[in-house]
Amino acid sequence: MNYKALLSTIAAATALGLASQPATALEKGDLLLRFGVVNVSPNDGSDASSSLGLGSDDIGVDDDTQLYINATWMFRDNLGLDILGATPFTHDITLDGAGKVGETSHLPPTVGLQYHFSPKESVRPYVGAGINYTTFFSEETTGALAGTDMSLDDSLGLAVQAGVDVDINDDWFFNADLRYMNIETTATIDGLGSVDVQINPWVFGLGVGTTF
Repeated sequence: MNYKALLSTIAAATALGLASQPATALEKGDLLLRFGVVNVSPNDGSDASSSLGLGSDDIGVDDDTQLYINATWMFRDNLGLDILGATPFTHDITLDGAGKVGETSHLPPTVGLQYHFSPKESVRPYVGAGINYTTFFSEETTGALAGTDMSLDDSLGLAVQAGVDVDINDDWFFNADLRYMNIETTATIDGLGSVDVQINPWVFGLGVGTTF
Protein backbone atom coordinates (compact mmCIF):
# COMPACT_ATOMS: atom_id res chain seq x y z
CA MET A 1 0.00 0.00 0.00
CA ASN A 2 1.20 3.53 -0.82
CA TYR A 3 1.25 5.04 2.69
CA LYS A 4 2.02 8.58 1.46
CA ALA A 5 -1.10 8.45 -0.70
CA LEU A 6 -3.05 7.11 2.28
CA LEU A 7 -1.93 9.98 4.51
CA SER A 8 -2.70 12.52 1.76
CA THR A 9 -6.21 11.09 1.34
CA ILE A 10 -6.85 11.23 5.10
CA ALA A 11 -5.57 14.83 5.29
CA ALA A 12 -7.75 15.93 2.36
CA ALA A 13 -10.84 14.23 3.77
CA THR A 14 -10.24 15.75 7.20
CA ALA A 15 -9.87 19.23 5.72
CA LEU A 16 -13.16 18.74 3.84
CA GLY A 17 -14.85 17.57 7.02
CA LEU A 18 -13.59 20.56 9.01
CA ALA A 19 -15.10 22.85 6.40
CA SER A 20 -18.52 21.17 6.58
CA GLN A 21 -21.29 21.19 9.14
CA PRO A 22 -21.88 18.14 11.37
CA ALA A 23 -24.09 15.73 9.42
CA THR A 24 -23.98 12.34 11.07
CA ALA A 25 -23.47 13.26 14.72
CA LEU A 26 -23.48 10.12 16.83
CA GLU A 27 -25.69 9.27 19.77
CA LYS A 28 -26.57 6.25 21.86
CA GLY A 29 -28.32 3.56 19.81
CA ASP A 30 -26.77 4.46 16.43
CA LEU A 31 -25.36 1.72 14.17
CA LEU A 32 -22.40 2.67 11.97
CA LEU A 33 -21.82 0.52 8.88
CA ARG A 34 -18.48 0.95 7.08
CA PHE A 35 -17.07 -0.86 4.03
CA GLY A 36 -14.12 -0.49 1.68
CA VAL A 37 -10.68 -1.98 1.03
CA VAL A 38 -8.21 -3.19 3.66
CA ASN A 39 -4.55 -4.12 3.43
CA VAL A 40 -2.98 -6.66 5.80
CA SER A 41 0.76 -5.92 6.00
CA PRO A 42 2.57 -8.49 8.21
CA ASN A 43 5.26 -7.39 10.63
CA ASP A 44 6.51 -10.93 10.21
CA GLY A 45 9.11 -13.05 11.95
CA SER A 46 9.72 -16.66 12.96
CA ASP A 47 11.55 -18.67 15.59
CA ALA A 48 14.46 -20.96 14.83
CA SER A 49 13.58 -24.61 14.19
CA SER A 50 16.24 -27.30 14.43
CA SER A 51 13.86 -29.93 12.99
CA LEU A 52 13.41 -27.84 9.84
CA GLY A 53 16.95 -26.48 9.79
CA LEU A 54 15.72 -22.89 10.08
CA GLY A 55 17.25 -19.88 11.77
CA SER A 56 15.37 -16.96 13.32
CA ASP A 57 13.20 -14.97 10.90
CA ASP A 58 13.82 -17.31 7.94
CA ILE A 59 10.05 -17.44 7.27
CA GLY A 60 8.27 -14.45 5.71
CA VAL A 61 4.61 -13.65 4.97
CA ASP A 62 3.62 -11.28 2.13
CA ASP A 63 0.78 -8.74 2.35
CA ASP A 64 -2.67 -8.85 0.71
CA THR A 65 -5.58 -6.46 0.07
CA GLN A 66 -9.26 -7.41 0.28
CA LEU A 67 -12.71 -5.94 0.95
CA TYR A 68 -13.89 -5.26 4.49
CA ILE A 69 -17.15 -4.61 6.31
CA ASN A 70 -17.26 -3.07 9.76
CA ALA A 71 -20.20 -2.43 12.09
CA THR A 72 -20.16 -0.36 15.28
CA TRP A 73 -23.14 -0.18 17.64
CA MET A 74 -23.03 2.88 19.90
CA PHE A 75 -24.24 1.87 23.37
CA ARG A 76 -23.17 5.30 24.67
CA ASP A 77 -22.64 8.58 22.82
CA ASN A 78 -18.87 7.99 23.01
CA LEU A 79 -18.63 4.19 23.30
CA GLY A 80 -19.33 1.57 20.67
CA LEU A 81 -19.10 -2.21 20.22
CA ASP A 82 -17.12 -2.83 17.03
CA ILE A 83 -17.06 -5.91 14.74
CA LEU A 84 -14.70 -6.22 11.76
CA GLY A 85 -15.05 -8.77 8.94
CA ALA A 86 -13.47 -9.17 5.50
CA THR A 87 -13.28 -11.38 2.46
CA PRO A 88 -10.57 -14.09 2.82
CA PHE A 89 -6.95 -12.95 2.62
CA THR A 90 -4.36 -15.07 0.79
CA HIS A 91 -0.67 -14.69 1.66
CA ASP A 92 2.46 -16.07 0.03
CA ILE A 93 4.81 -17.76 2.50
CA THR A 94 8.51 -17.34 1.72
CA LEU A 95 11.71 -18.98 2.92
CA ASP A 96 14.93 -16.98 3.13
CA GLY A 97 17.10 -17.98 0.16
CA ALA A 98 14.42 -20.19 -1.44
CA GLY A 99 11.62 -17.74 -2.34
CA LYS A 100 7.96 -18.77 -2.20
CA VAL A 101 7.40 -22.14 -0.48
CA GLY A 102 3.65 -21.99 0.09
CA GLU A 103 0.54 -19.94 0.63
CA THR A 104 -2.39 -19.80 3.01
CA SER A 105 -5.76 -18.11 3.29
CA HIS A 106 -7.21 -16.72 6.50
CA LEU A 107 -10.11 -14.81 8.02
CA PRO A 108 -9.40 -12.43 10.93
CA PRO A 109 -12.73 -11.45 12.56
CA THR A 110 -12.14 -8.88 15.31
CA VAL A 111 -14.41 -7.65 18.11
CA GLY A 112 -13.65 -4.70 20.37
CA LEU A 113 -14.68 -1.45 22.02
CA GLN A 114 -14.32 1.97 20.38
CA TYR A 115 -14.05 5.34 22.11
CA HIS A 116 -15.15 8.31 19.96
CA PHE A 117 -13.63 11.64 21.04
CA SER A 118 -16.05 14.02 19.27
CA PRO A 119 -19.27 12.17 18.38
CA LYS A 120 -21.20 15.37 17.58
CA GLU A 121 -18.66 16.81 15.13
CA SER A 122 -18.11 16.35 11.38
CA VAL A 123 -14.64 14.87 12.04
CA ARG A 124 -14.82 12.04 14.56
CA PRO A 125 -11.52 10.40 15.59
CA TYR A 126 -11.65 7.22 17.64
CA VAL A 127 -9.47 4.57 19.28
CA GLY A 128 -10.29 1.00 20.19
CA ALA A 129 -9.07 -2.31 21.58
CA GLY A 130 -10.35 -5.85 21.44
CA ILE A 131 -9.77 -9.48 20.50
CA ASN A 132 -8.79 -10.94 17.13
CA TYR A 133 -9.44 -14.56 16.13
CA THR A 134 -7.66 -15.70 12.97
CA THR A 135 -8.49 -19.00 11.30
CA PHE A 136 -6.18 -20.37 8.57
CA PHE A 137 -7.29 -22.63 5.72
CA SER A 138 -6.40 -23.77 2.17
CA GLU A 139 -2.72 -24.16 3.00
CA GLU A 140 -0.58 -25.17 0.00
CA THR A 141 3.13 -25.84 -0.51
CA THR A 142 5.29 -25.06 -3.52
CA GLY A 143 8.94 -24.68 -4.49
CA ALA A 144 11.30 -26.23 -1.94
CA LEU A 145 8.35 -27.66 0.04
CA ALA A 146 6.29 -28.92 -2.92
CA GLY A 147 4.71 -32.29 -2.26
CA THR A 148 4.50 -31.87 1.53
CA ASP A 149 1.46 -31.07 3.66
CA MET A 150 1.43 -27.87 5.71
CA SER A 151 -1.00 -26.74 8.40
CA LEU A 152 -1.23 -23.52 10.42
CA ASP A 153 -2.79 -23.32 13.89
CA ASP A 154 -5.54 -20.77 14.51
CA SER A 155 -4.63 -17.67 16.53
CA LEU A 156 -6.27 -15.65 19.31
CA GLY A 157 -4.72 -12.32 20.28
CA LEU A 158 -5.18 -8.67 21.15
CA ALA A 159 -5.95 -5.96 18.60
CA VAL A 160 -5.76 -2.16 18.90
CA GLN A 161 -6.96 0.50 16.48
CA ALA A 162 -7.13 4.21 15.70
CA GLY A 163 -9.23 5.82 13.01
CA VAL A 164 -11.37 8.72 11.89
CA ASP A 165 -14.80 9.21 10.32
CA VAL A 166 -15.19 12.39 8.23
CA ASP A 167 -18.58 13.57 6.95
CA ILE A 168 -19.07 13.70 3.17
CA ASN A 169 -22.76 14.72 3.21
CA ASP A 170 -25.89 14.15 5.28
CA ASP A 171 -25.88 10.40 4.61
CA TRP A 172 -22.28 9.29 4.10
CA PHE A 173 -18.89 9.64 5.72
CA PHE A 174 -15.31 8.74 4.79
CA ASN A 175 -13.44 6.28 7.02
CA ALA A 176 -9.72 5.63 7.54
CA ASP A 177 -8.69 2.98 10.03
CA LEU A 178 -5.36 1.59 11.29
CA ARG A 179 -5.14 -1.58 13.40
CA TYR A 180 -2.36 -3.67 14.87
CA MET A 181 -3.22 -7.33 15.46
CA ASN A 182 -1.34 -9.93 17.49
CA ILE A 183 -1.44 -12.99 15.19
CA GLU A 184 0.93 -15.86 15.98
CA THR A 185 0.73 -19.41 14.65
CA THR A 186 2.62 -22.69 14.49
CA ALA A 187 3.32 -23.97 10.98
CA THR A 188 3.64 -27.77 10.83
CA ILE A 189 5.18 -29.56 7.84
CA ASP A 190 4.14 -33.22 7.97
CA GLY A 191 7.14 -35.48 8.39
CA LEU A 192 9.58 -32.62 8.84
CA GLY A 193 8.67 -30.59 11.92
CA SER A 194 7.16 -27.28 12.96
CA VAL A 195 8.08 -23.63 13.44
CA ASP A 196 6.44 -20.74 15.31
CA VAL A 197 5.59 -17.81 13.02
CA GLN A 198 4.71 -14.27 14.11
CA ILE A 199 2.54 -12.43 11.58
CA ASN A 200 1.47 -9.46 13.78
CA PRO A 201 0.18 -7.30 10.91
CA TRP A 202 -0.62 -3.65 10.49
CA VAL A 203 -4.10 -3.48 8.98
CA PHE A 204 -4.95 -0.37 6.93
CA GLY A 205 -8.54 0.28 5.85
CA LEU A 206 -10.04 2.99 3.62
CA GLY A 207 -13.74 3.18 2.90
CA VAL A 208 -17.07 4.90 3.36
CA GLY A 209 -19.87 4.46 5.85
CA THR A 210 -23.36 5.42 6.83
CA THR A 211 -25.35 5.58 10.08
CA PHE A 212 -28.66 3.92 10.92
